[in-house]
Amino acid sequence: MIFLDTTSRILLGLGHDGRWELPGSKVDPGESFESAAARELAGGDGAGDEPRAARVVAVVMDGLRGVTRVSAAAVVEATDVSGEPAARAPEKIRMWEWVEPSALPDRLFEPSAAGLRAWRPELQLPDVDAHPHLLE
Repeated sequence: MIFLDTTSRILLGLGHDGRWELPGSKVDPGESFESAAARELAGGDGAGDEPRAARVVAVVMDGLRGVTRVSAAAVVEATDVSGEPAARAPEKIRMWEWVEPSALPDRLFEPSAAGLRAWRPELQLPDVDAHPHLLE
């Protein structure tokens, strides 16, 4: 999920392997990409209150490291963000940070880089062997 604060910064989490990633979750049976994004946001990043509706802009497929993965790039814009995001699952993410789109880190989790590229192709991002299906 591409979660934007009120100034359009992107929320990224630092994983224990040193790569930065977007917030995300598996989609439960019978759940839409949009519902999964809202559930993930409500369930633990501590970033703010009610977001506007999630908007899926692309579905990205990759086969990195021999695993076929389908990811939805859903954009969620916060209506209000107060305080700093907290790492509520420190076994997964060491810390969360708001990042300007023009200052994205080089070490990105590949599906996150692919989703960001599908959303905003002009961003400076590492190359990822993934195929986006753009929806906008």
